Amino acid sequence: MKEGIHPKYEDATVTCGCGNKFNTRSTRKNITVEICSACHPFFTGKMKYIDTTGRVEKFQRKYNWGARKKAEEAK
Repeated sequence: MKEGIHPKYEDATVTCGCGNKFNTRSTRKNITVEICSACHPFFTGKMKYIDTTGRVEKFQRKYNWGARKKAEEAK
């Protein structure tokens, strides 16, 4: 590898929108992200809706989501 052409690879602090902070290594000192493994639904197993002008409710009405949930609970 040539010397003097690569950026410094230093310790970095990653800050999530949920407040979670962790350390890693990067060429940047501070990294800000919107979602991380501590709050992402795939990793937590919890559904999290980010609603924009009623899109979630529109989807639930379209596919009769409320009746499905009640039917599953009855079983």
